[in-house]
Amino acid sequence: MFKTLLATTVAAFTLVSAAAEAQDRSQSRSVVASQSGVVASESVLASQVGARILESGGNAIDAAVATNAMMGLIAPMNDGIGGDLFAIVYDAKSGKLYGLNASGWSPAGLTADYLLQRGYKSMPQRGIYSATVPGAVEGWDQMLKRFGTKKFAELLAPAIHFAEKGFPIGEVVSVYWKDSLDALKADEPTAKTFLVNGRLPNAGEVFKDPDLGWSYRQIAAQGRDAFYKGEIAKKILTTETTHDGVMKAADLAEYSAEWVDPISTTYRGWTVYELPPNGQGIAALEMLNIMERFPLKQMGQNSAKALHAMIEAKKVAYADMIRYDADPRFAKIPVAGLKSKDFAAERAKLVNSSKAACDVGPGVPPGTDNGTTYLSVVDKDGNMVSLIQSNYSTVGFGSGIAVGGAGFVLQNRGGLFTLDKGHPNVLAGRKRPVHTIIPAFMERGDVKVAFGIMGGWNQAQAHAQFVSNVVDYGMNIQAALDAPRFSKETFAGCDVNFESRIPEATRKELTAMGHEIVMRGDYSSTRMGSGQAVQRDFKAKVNLGASDPRKDGAAVSELVSFAKP
Repeated sequence: MFKTLLATTVAAFTLVSAAAEAQDRSQSRSVVASQSGVVASESVLASQVGARILESGGNAIDAAVATNAMMGLIAPMNDGIGGDLFAIVYDAKSGKLYGLNASGWSPAGLTADYLLQRGYKSMPQRGIYSATVPGAVEGWDQMLKRFGTKKFAELLAPAIHFAEKGFPIGEVVSVYWKDSLDALKADEPTAKTFLVNGRLPNAGEVFKDPDLGWSYRQIAAQGRDAFYKGEIAKKILTTETTHDGVMKAADLAEYSAEWVDPISTTYRGWTVYELPPNGQGIAALEMLNIMERFPLKQMGQNSAKALHAMIEAKKVAYADMIRYDADPRFAKIPVAGLKSKDFAAERAKLVNSSKAACDVGPGVPPGTDNGTTYLSVVDKDGNMVSLIQSNYSTVGFGSGIAVGGAGFVLQNRGGLFTLDKGHPNVLAGRKRPVHTIIPAFMERGDVKVAFGIMGGWNQAQAHAQFVSNVVDYGMNIQAALDAPRFSKETFAGCDVNFESRIPEATRKELTAMGHEIVMRGDYSSTRMGSGQAVQRDFKAKVNLGASDPRKDGAAVSELVSFAKP
């Protein structure tokens, strides 16, 4: 009797222990696993729209465009057709990666001399002079022409429907809306577009943007030319004239996106890809190369030693990136040198194992010549898209200037230029500024991951942390997104943002090393950004999707059609 009871008790305890082990975990949710396609975005509704495109026979590229169009409606302060776009596309048929740089250029008449003569001491961060030609629609067009299977009319139909009929505003998005109230009130067309009878829309309130629906209808009927040469272009130029801007018809009509080769490095057996300048992806690669010099796995996740090494690697890599990054059509950029292992080995020597550096200058690499949205999609055939698109400033809705009658704001990407004539990133006509937004991709053997984490200068350092979570600590893509992050927004100084889930003992040890820790919430989307990821195991033919809990989004799998019994 006792032995039977003991055996039963042991068996029950084993079952409970197994269940507890399965449930007692730190990630917010399970990965979405499917043999069909998966769409991961910052909005459940947008992900559902993308999944529906897959269900209707579209591929990953089609779904990415439809999802991005929805995000421009759902989170208009973060992104939209007034902003820029970058993407990495994996074509399963050819087995090749393709990079797309759809970042817009400055108007031909907007130069450093032009602004200096008008009394500007530094690049304006808001207003008409911060607005560059939007690249998003051109980016959509290039992606669809090269890889898509569907037309704009079908892909924009869901966004047109919700723009005209309305959608409930998300919880996180509503906070960004609230933070932008003063900026929205400052411009009449902007207030008319994004306020409801002069007030902020509330979380859960149904919001409509029929003017954006009109713009999408123009693009659906006439393609990208509607935006750069047609009726939308006329409204953009009218807005420029109203605000004394210098953008002309030719600045829009002559703009084109550029297909580029992704750049890469290896990290402990994985290959990690970013896009070349003018984005900050080069900093993620250099940071990983420096991190590879340290045994992070042995140091332990969230240990003071591991975090110290990563924070210091960030400082070094960002110092190099901000010194040399620019539009490669205007400046010679030592990309190969910046991402080389030898250069990283030299730069890693600056990392003092027991003390934080508060002033890190750039090195001299070989070859030197003196609110954003992210989404990822994988389809049933293994085509993958890593796409990021942005207005730049979340608070204030980009430049703070809406295009009257068109339902979207102009970006303020031009604010990232400098007026320093000795810097490669100096403002010049028809030049692209340094960009913060970067898509990413990583692979090892049969496993490929399309990922990205938005959030200004947070992005390259967040990419490196995501890669480390997967490679050093064996996390799945959902856990890697969930894991607590640090983010150093500044380039100088010892300040660094920490999510409060990082242990107190670790924080005390780092403070003793000289780090000036700024505490944030458990999941800080403003400081740490938020990301999405999809993964494909080509041997198993299984797709995974993950969505960051720091935003309102979700990873959604397409529904599989099946015969009735």
